[in-house]
Amino acid sequence: WDGPAPGARSEVFISQIPRDAYEDLLIPLFSSVGPLWEFRLMMNFSGQNRGFAYAKYGSPAVATDAIRLLHGHMLQPGFRLSVRRSTEKRHLCVGDLPAATRQEDLLQVLRVLTEGVERVSVKAGPGIEGVSAIVAFSSHHAASMAKKVLVEAFKKQFALTISVKWQSTLKPSPEEPLPPKKPSEGFLPSPVKPPRHILNSPRPSVLPPRLARPPSVPPGFCRAVGGPTAPQHPPPSRSSTTSYSSPVMLLHKMCEATGVGQPLYDMYYSHAGPDGFLYFTYKVCIPGITTAFKGLVMILPGSTAATTLEEAQRAAAQQVLQRVYNN
Repeated sequence: WDGPAPGARSEVFISQIPRDAYEDLLIPLFSSVGPLWEFRLMMNFSGQNRGFAYAKYGSPAVATDAIRLLHGHMLQPGFRLSVRRSTEKRHLCVGDLPAATRQEDLLQVLRVLTEGVERVSVKAGPGIEGVSAIVAFSSHHAASMAKKVLVEAFKKQFALTISVKWQSTLKPSPEEPLPPKKPSEGFLPSPVKPPRHILNSPRPSVLPPRLARPPSVPPGFCRAVGGPTAPQHPPPSRSSTTSYSSPVMLLHKMCEATGVGQPLYDMYYSHAGPDGFLYFTYKVCIPGITTAFKGLVMILPGSTAATTLEEAQRAAAQQVLQRVYNN
């Protein structure tokens, strides 16, 4: 990349992507319009693409050219791409805060728990349940990462259940109408999963959720919410679609059948790889077995810290099962 980092309105949102199309086909197509700063194809844990992606160019003018030239492009028979301007939202609405919350305390807390917080505006009054706040971030990426981790961070630090959602602050530009609608020919899920691929981002594409060691929090906010709670170890994962095919449940049933006691999981975040995978070390202790199982697993991050931790536990349980069966 040669030149400054792209500014606002330089990113396009691409949908209606066939599920068997990947970067080897998409990046050359979108690079044909102009040099790409980054390209993010959103993925399922299965390794299949989710039908949408983001492409960021060096300027809004090149992004406009991409919309004009590639919206409606037939990538495969029956699949016409939808290309439009990405909203790149940078504001979150944090709700259900305690009535005693002060703006300066909340700002300090948020800057400890996540990155890129620029300013906070606290709202309270008739029609507003509790206290809510509008939080402005330095970038859409920073706001996206905060949206993933703040609910779990507040629950873990303060035993407080808050709500976090996007705050819409941008209005469509009158000189730039939306692309014409076309019949849907693919599946368009909500853009919440992490990217598969990134080209020239100035920082890692995935920031680690803060799971292992809670950061210190300013005392002012602690007084407002009753003080931080003691760290709690998460219980073994139980998927919403519980079945014996889950490694966690298989290990649970095996321990139950042999009478050795239920496994206890200690998961510790290690680092994020350049390809977007998160690495966790684990220790699984089974009461009837003297030696603990230890190892390292790598996973793709989930939409929240809780789902990320559940995925890490599933990977750890799978490794434990493999060791047991191999022995």
